[in-house]
Amino acid sequence: MIRPSRALFLTIVLLLTATVVCVADAVRGAMMRTATIYIAPDASSAKLGDIERGREVIVLETSREWLKVEANLTEERTITGWILGKGVVMASTPNGDRIVFGEAVDSEDQASQRQGRRGAAQDAMQLYYRVYDLFPKSPLAGEALYRTADIKWQIEKADVMSRPSAREKEAFLRQGMNEDLMHEVIKKFPGSKWADLAAFHLIENKLCGDWQASSKCPEKEAEMYEKYVREHPQSPADAEALYDAAWRFSALIEIYKTEDQAKKSDQSKDKAVAMAQKVATDFPQSDWGARAQRLLYLIQQGVPTYGNAQE
Repeated sequence: MIRPSRALFLTIVLLLTATVVCVADAVRGAMMRTATIYIAPDASSAKLGDIERGREVIVLETSREWLKVEANLTEERTITGWILGKGVVMASTPNGDRIVFGEAVDSEDQASQRQGRRGAAQDAMQLYYRVYDLFPKSPLAGEALYRTADIKWQIEKADVMSRPSAREKEAFLRQGMNEDLMHEVIKKFPGSKWADLAAFHLIENKLCGDWQASSKCPEKEAEMYEKYVREHPQSPADAEALYDAAWRFSALIEIYKTEDQAKKSDQSKDKAVAMAQKVATDFPQSDWGARAQRLLYLIQQGVPTYGNAQE
């Protein structure tokens, strides 16, 4: 067996080390605009493609006002070429985290408008993630990662809920929203309000589709919301979680009656009233406080809050 000489071995080690150093020292940036990528640092040269807002670029070299970059056009496609060196925020850019976060907020606002920019929601998702990725020590990093996860969740939820399987009784019979980013928020920012909000989202994947007038689903769901409040006592979502539990107990008032369980119906009424009163008292200025007050009124008036029951 032929063994490499010591000199050759050292050369290989040095080359590998140099490669690692180059990767570690790579200048990474986030696009603040849509840019055309050219084959050469010349606007008259051939175009290789366009890179959208929020996409990551790695700067390889510069030439006057041009940057040679390795650009992620999509999750699957990466190309190398030249772009005009403007609208690229790097980790060294003063207030870079706030600049990218501001662009993300603007894109999210565009997505909410009737005539907003096409693809703005995806732009916002990418931009928020760049804040977390490029500026991990920023005070905005936790919120940025949560907003990334939230936008992705909402986009997937719209698709999931549009399918026939969304009406299935059991949650496991439908495809749920991908939970990876929500779990990353919880892992990277434990104990924060962003982790609390991420955990609240995860409940949605466990909810039934159509209850089919059975007590099993609202019982289980009310328990999940009660447990959430116990485990996340300072969460911004506590008012909503308490209301969600209260509303399910109010629904059980009528459902138990159809199952000839009068005692459980009365117990559910007591729980619904107690929880709704807590929301109305503890969160009087919130929408959930007002909704809880409405729920209390309906229960006290004997108006069913679930089903088609009428007097």
